[in-house]
Amino acid sequence: MPALACKQYGDLNIEVHDTRKSLGRAAAELFASRVAGVLATKDDVNVVFASAPSQNDFLAALLERNDIPWNRIHAFHLDEYVGLDPAAPQGFGNFIRDALWGRVPLRSANYLNGNAPDIAAECDRYGRLLAAYPTDVIVFGIGENGHLAFNDPPVANFHDRTKVKEVVLDRTCRQQQVNDGCFAAFDEVPERALTMTIPAIAAARTMVGLVPGPTKARALSRTAFDPIGEACPSTVLRLHPSVFLFADLQSAAELP
Repeated sequence: MPALACKQYGDLNIEVHDTRKSLGRAAAELFASRVAGVLATKDDVNVVFASAPSQNDFLAALLERNDIPWNRIHAFHLDEYVGLDPAAPQGFGNFIRDALWGRVPLRSANYLNGNAPDIAAECDRYGRLLAAYPTDVIVFGIGENGHLAFNDPPVANFHDRTKVKEVVLDRTCRQQQVNDGCFAAFDEVPERALTMTIPAIAAARTMVGLVPGPTKARALSRTAFDPIGEACPSTVLRLHPSVFLFADLQSAAELP
């Protein structure tokens, strides 16, 4: 699984792989190494996972490994739809449970509840959990509009004072859920979601991003070259000292 190319733009590292499977295995290798590094200095590790098709090969690669001490990992997830049927497979908690959390013996699995009776209280509850378990490793994707989690350009704030908030999803983000095959039609995609904020995401010690596919080529190029700001939220990655992005040939098509 050697990279075809390793590109660096400031502190931003991008590995380009020939296939999504190779990309996933390389990211899993780095993930395992970073988890081991944290566990050399403390008893457990706090990991935030993304829930999206971009993560599929990475999650499958994790399950192939026998060197990850899952019983020492506290797991969290980045975001969740508001008001979606609790049993819907598109629910991010359901996705990550079926793909990984329900198949490994985690020390704890911590779910965001998009159907909580008091959404503000749920944001506060999850934010307090994240404060109690500071993120060591975060695994994420980048949206077609440059979003991180559900921090779309209209709602992204590099100076948010909370760790979790409710947002209204923009049209590009909702259409991406259809493009990814998660929903059959635009109107089926929920309009609101809960998300970790940009400062909460960027507080992680290590950031591991999976950005495969042709629909992400423009977003990846913007991440590397656009002015740093909320117009392209993923540009904030260039301010972080330990970010590793994994791309394939299609998503790297607009990089020099």
